[in-house]
Amino acid sequence: MAASKNNKLLFIKSVHTVIWLFFNVVIFYLLYAAITDKIDMWVWACISLVLLEGLVLLTFKMFCPLTIIARKYSDSTKENFDIFLPNWLAKYNKLIYTAIFCIAVIIVVYRLVVD
Repeated sequence: MAASKNNKLLFIKSVHTVIWLFFNVVIFYLLYAAITDKIDMWVWACISLVLLEGLVLLTFKMFCPLTIIARKYSDSTKENFDIFLPNWLAKYNKLIYTAIFCIAVIIVVYRLVVD
């Protein structure tokens, strides 16, 4: 039974990490586009995706649904029990990426107002 739990947790960690990587691309494309003044439909798609992710997190009391599912398969108290990230990054992930997102959105708004 332990092997089955470990396999399920491994699967969740893998999926969670792939989704995290996807949102890295989304957020850093948004930041790149904002800095280089390339405001296009992809910028609005990125903003929409991140806002949708924010709504999901708010719905689940600031937890990713995958974290809630993974909790069934682990008793670990580490921040990174459900994702392949260093513990410090898993701990501050929301803070770091929210800050980057907000900076990018501020730059986009600035570009729209100035241009």
